[in-house]
Amino acid sequence: MQLFYSPASPFVRKVMVTLHETKQTGDVELVNVTTSPIKSAPEILAHNPTGKIPALVRTDGPALYDSRVICRYLDARAGANLYKEIRIWDTLTLEATGDAIMDAAVAMVYERRVRPEEKQSDEWVEAQWTKASRALSALNSRWISHLSGPLDMGQIAVGCALGYLDFRHDARSWRTGNDELAKWYDTFARRPSMQATKPD
Repeated sequence: MQLFYSPASPFVRKVMVTLHETKQTGDVELVNVTTSPIKSAPEILAHNPTGKIPALVRTDGPALYDSRVICRYLDARAGANLYKEIRIWDTLTLEATGDAIMDAAVAMVYERRVRPEEKQSDEWVEAQWTKASRALSALNSRWISHLSGPLDMGQIAVGCALGYLDFRHDARSWRTGNDELAKWYDTFARRPSMQATKPD
C-alpha cells in the first residue's frame, strides 16, 4: 500500500498513529506530497478527486481517502478493535469531535497562509477558534471517562487534534480552563505512536 501524506497534517497524523497502534507501518510506503487548497498536487488528484490528503492506495481495490475511511479500513485489516461495538456511537462521536477541531484549526492556518492579506478575515478566524473552543469544553466536561478508557479511534482523533493545536496554535493556550483534558492529553501524548508521529 502507499499512503500519500504530509507530516504536518493532523489528519495524516491520525492515520499514522493508527498504523503504529495496529502494527502496520511496515505494510505502507509513505509518499510525501506538497499540495494546497488552491492547487491540488497531480499525484493526489490521480487517487483522490477532492485533492486532499491523506489518500491510501491499495493493491486490491480503489484508493481510499478521508482519514475516517482510511482509519476504519486499517482497523478492520488488522482486527485491532479500535471501533468497539459496545460503545461505537460514543467512539464515532469523539472521532467526529476530534476531526472538527482539526478542520477548524487547519482552516485558521489556511486563512493566514493562502488568502491574500487584504482578503483575510479576523472575524472568520475567531469563529473557527470558537468552534474548536466549544469542542474542547465539551471534551473536558463530558468525555473524560471515555477518553480514559481502553484505546479507541475517538482517543486517537482527539489526541491528534490537541497535538495540532500545540503545533500550530500554541498561543491560544487551549489548556486554560480544560484541566482534565490537558491532564489526559499529557499522558496520551507520551504513547510511542504519538511520539513517533510528532510533527517537526
